[in-house]
Amino acid sequence: MKRWLGLDCGGTFIKAGLYDRQGRELAVARQNLPVQVPEPGYAERDMTLLWQQAAAVIREVLTRSGQDAADVAGLGISAQGKGLFLLDKDRNPLGNGILSSDRRALSLVQQWQREGMPQKLYPLTRQTLWTGHPVSLLRWLKQHQPQRYAAIGSVLMAHDYLRFCLTGELACEETNISESNLYDMQAADWSPALAEMLDISEIVPALPPIVASTQIAGYVTAQAAAACGLLPGTPVVGGLFDVMSTALCAGLNDATRLNAVMGTWSVTSGITDCISDEADYPYVYGRYAIEGQYLIHEASPTSAANLEWFCEQWGIRDYQQLNQWVEELEPASSALLFMPFLYGTNAGADLHGSFFGLQAGHTRAHLVQAIYEGVVFSHLTHLNRILQRFPQVTALRLSGGPTRSAPWMQMFADASGLRVEVPQISESGCLGAALVALTGTGAYTSLQQAQQALAPDIVTWLPDSTRHARYQQKYQRYQHLIRVLSDAQGAPL
Repeated sequence: MKRWLGLDCGGTFIKAGLYDRQGRELAVARQNLPVQVPEPGYAERDMTLLWQQAAAVIREVLTRSGQDAADVAGLGISAQGKGLFLLDKDRNPLGNGILSSDRRALSLVQQWQREGMPQKLYPLTRQTLWTGHPVSLLRWLKQHQPQRYAAIGSVLMAHDYLRFCLTGELACEETNISESNLYDMQAADWSPALAEMLDISEIVPALPPIVASTQIAGYVTAQAAAACGLLPGTPVVGGLFDVMSTALCAGLNDATRLNAVMGTWSVTSGITDCISDEADYPYVYGRYAIEGQYLIHEASPTSAANLEWFCEQWGIRDYQQLNQWVEELEPASSALLFMPFLYGTNAGADLHGSFFGLQAGHTRAHLVQAIYEGVVFSHLTHLNRILQRFPQVTALRLSGGPTRSAPWMQMFADASGLRVEVPQISESGCLGAALVALTGTGAYTSLQQAQQALAPDIVTWLPDSTRHARYQQKYQRYQHLIRVLSDAQGAPL
């Protein structure tokens, strides 16, 4: 019986899932991925350890499932986007991998913004500039670690590196590198002109060939097989950016629905088959896993990780307790506001996280309610922009850890005024990776066919008009506070 394996390399976990042809989950294995912070604002990952952990979860999922490695017909990888994973000219890891949440290049990006660089790049890239973009990190390395920069042999992202460890083949997968700021969205290829504009033209020879999500990019080597338990010769497809994976599993296939991810990052996405010249706002495009389509999305590191931080500080492990606290309070009844900017901001300024309006009468329950609300409000910043591009939307599909919280989902429906739909998929990253492997190895003729074969149960929350009005009033206060704080520190919105 044939099986397909999906590997998901996220911000905090690496997971492996094994699936049958219908996308049914047979087993999942996971390990926590450590993040190294050698200096404030840095976010790094030991590349050798990452491969060891990837091999370990693959081996573990095979053991848990009781499946023979000979039954695995193919493997795909879903991974966190952006960041930078470098190999030297001997194809060995060149220092630690740098994650998308890394902020060391902030002053550089701010300088580029003052110089109007995002506006110069956008017609070609359809991207904004972010501290965790490969180009920002490469230029930072050129300035601050010139010896390391000169030693670069290959420029990769996380799943490209893991695919290289499995196959020994160098390639960059299109859905991810299309958002690197080194990729011409119209030409669908690397752009040496972009590298020259950013003063990093030296790295052009280090850019590997581009592969599609479903394209077989290599086969498991004997060395990798010994480490992970797969058979040598097992096909490995290109894989995909985890945002694309989630959208694929959510059934996103037309303009009537958007997809939002609540996790380390907040991401809101919609599907289109054309690139438009929007004069009013620079929407971010990425190549979708389905050929001929693009994913338009808004993203920032301003989501549920804020709650994780709170729970760690107070030693809270019972998430049901959090839900109970929130359910016992009247919706939007507290004057307390939370700015969910512990790991970054989507407010247009370098604002930090904070509680505003805290008084002695407030309890832990009020703090948790404010965090829930603040995260939702942060998502609304992206959602409202995307809705201007997709005015025909009738429903929002949500994924991520918070979807297991009924009061949080009801809050999202009430605050947004949209029908909220949650596909009952436990591991969308692993499943999306398995779907591209299914398609790439011929189990399905197209990703659309694979997507249609997957029909998960949907749990729905409907908005309440009265609560919607109350949340909108509080959201206006949230936005006003952001403006005041931005003005106070002299940072323009």
